[in-house]
Amino acid sequence: MIKVGIVGGTGYTGVELLRLLAQHPAVEIVAITSRGDAGSAVSSMFPSLRGRVGLKFEDPAVANLKACDAVFFATPNGVAMQQAPELLDTGVRVIDLAADFRLADIAVWEKWYGMQHTSPEWVAKAVYGLPEVNRAAIRDARLVANPGCYPTAVQLGFMPLVEAGLVDPGYLIADAKSGVSGAGRKAEVSSLFSEAADNFKAYAVPGHRHLPEIRQGLSRIAGHPVGLTFVPHLTPLIRGIHATLYARITGEADFQSIYEKRYADEPFVDVMPPKSHPETRSVRAANLCRIAIHRPQGGDTLVVLSVIDNLVKGAAGQAVQNMNIMFGFSETEGLWQLPVLP
Repeated sequence: MIKVGIVGGTGYTGVELLRLLAQHPAVEIVAITSRGDAGSAVSSMFPSLRGRVGLKFEDPAVANLKACDAVFFATPNGVAMQQAPELLDTGVRVIDLAADFRLADIAVWEKWYGMQHTSPEWVAKAVYGLPEVNRAAIRDARLVANPGCYPTAVQLGFMPLVEAGLVDPGYLIADAKSGVSGAGRKAEVSSLFSEAADNFKAYAVPGHRHLPEIRQGLSRIAGHPVGLTFVPHLTPLIRGIHATLYARITGEADFQSIYEKRYADEPFVDVMPPKSHPETRSVRAANLCRIAIHRPQGGDTLVVLSVIDNLVKGAAGQAVQNMNIMFGFSETEGLWQLPVLP
């Protein structure tokens, strides 16, 4: 049994962590922090946790996070880089669900996130938490940078092709759609029901913060820089990411077999049969990525469909998966929830 704390427990990723960790047989949640809601019961904000989580939110300044074995940061960008080092120095292992430690190049991070990085020494020590790539390094990591939601769907979708060197690495296109919960649990006009419902739009076409993260990951897999066009879209969904990926074929192969073999031992990646079209609802509330491969009209372009729940495999579920690896638990412990239908 390990003791776990959550910094920033009032957002969507925070409540997902609570939902998953409350069901984990090897975890005791001992602290949940929130400056604005300190003193109020967690169940009063999230009635879904009534009877399962009896804690109250605490001010992070007084919460005994140093007594934890692991602390999750479900906070806005820029918080973990200021608060995590003190915990790391006392031996607490940290999983950051924000972007503070994802990008190896500090200058690139500062350009995209618009602030000065306060813990560059920990960036070099952080392990990027995509288990399907970095499982061995995650086991011994003190600090895990949990991947973003778009980067998870896109990297898992492209990975087998980039690894095999069968597509043009300079011409990769990711056309991705996300549910509104990806914007976080904050009051914002674009997230209002009357704004987001019955609507569909692209955004951040000139450049999205997840672009350098995806490029970094795919470049590491390829062993050289890749060219990527990434266009995100907002859909009138609460949960879900659907990434339609395009790659120009440079070598002939049984692409279906390549994907099946690459992910044969991955418990949370499902390569679907040929001609399949995975749906976001098929992964809702589950720590699962479903992938399908198409070659339209037998042409020179491969189309890969990749779907995840942005709050689970794209955030909290993957964070718990990383925790399982770090502490020697079965990787699937506490994560076998089936998708929710309808």
